[in-house]
Amino acid sequence: RKSGIYDTDIRLTGAGRKGLFLIGGDCFDKGPSTMRLLRVIQTLIRKGAKVMILAGNHDIRMLLGIRSIGMDPDPRTDHFFIRMGPKMVPFLKEISDQYLQGKDALRDVPDSRACRRLLYPPKSWFREFPQHAAWAMPDSTIRKEMHRLERKIEQFDEECRKAGLSPRKVYAAAMKWQQLFLHPKGEFSWFYKHMRLCHRTGSLLFLHAGVDDRIAGILNRKGWKHLNRKFHKLLFDDPFDFYYGPFANIMRTKYRNEDMPLTRSGVRQIHAAGIRVLVHGHRNLLHGQRLMLRKGLLNVECDTTMNRNSRKKEGLKGPGAAVTIIRPEGCILGISTDYPYIKVFDPLA
Repeated sequence: RKSGIYDTDIRLTGAGRKGLFLIGGDCFDKGPSTMRLLRVIQTLIRKGAKVMILAGNHDIRMLLGIRSIGMDPDPRTDHFFIRMGPKMVPFLKEISDQYLQGKDALRDVPDSRACRRLLYPPKSWFREFPQHAAWAMPDSTIRKEMHRLERKIEQFDEECRKAGLSPRKVYAAAMKWQQLFLHPKGEFSWFYKHMRLCHRTGSLLFLHAGVDDRIAGILNRKGWKHLNRKFHKLLFDDPFDFYYGPFANIMRTKYRNEDMPLTRSGVRQIHAAGIRVLVHGHRNLLHGQRLMLRKGLLNVECDTTMNRNSRKKEGLKGPGAAVTIIRPEGCILGISTDYPYIKVFDPLA
């Protein structure tokens, strides 16, 4: 409950002290108040709430993209920073506004040309990436990835120009991000430490997006905790294998033709593991939460549009807010500012 006008004025109720706050991913979205959001989550943690953060595709792309700056040249990952595209510009602007003001803010930052070389893939990337990615991706996906990158470079340049971010400021903001999130004493060093790929309670599996047949088999053979252990290992060992492999599908799939497939055979594996329901986001719903039956597997789709920039783009009025409450007896409540009623799913009714 709110106990005052400031973000930190939060009081845990009895249910809040007993329950689990599970953040479904994509804390890094289109802004404009990402760090404010993270500080509220940190306030919950400091007040004794049990908080778990699931890996969203935006969160992981931000990590992989900014970590790739300064790494040894590698055609497989040289594009990871620009791959994030214009969506990251509001957050870089946020960092710039809060930390990079004053005449000495860019004193040790290289010139614009050098910063651009550090941030953007070299021209040779478009020739070398298909050769290095051929063993892991079909030709159609490689072509789509290259076309997507060309478009994102143009969009990123345009959005940076609108935001007043020079290549030097972009580079300085990225370096500040590394300090804030990856340094052991950084203000947000806790964020990725609290992150998990998935979480299971009873017959419910919580994750950001969904599963495919390969992940379904791993779930059945080795369990969901194995996925979390493998997630942290792959994330830092080989970013390319992770991002274009089945583990990243958990936070990326929308069951499109280009996504790794989930078939009825995979659903049988999931059921054999004792999982009956997937609880996830990533579907960009405009009218609150919904239920979806996919290949015989029940999906509770919890994604709602909350950040101000996305709501403006999608024509949604007013502030966005939503919570999905899952009671121990199995009753699920979907509460959202984008739907006039509380949606109720009671499996015992």
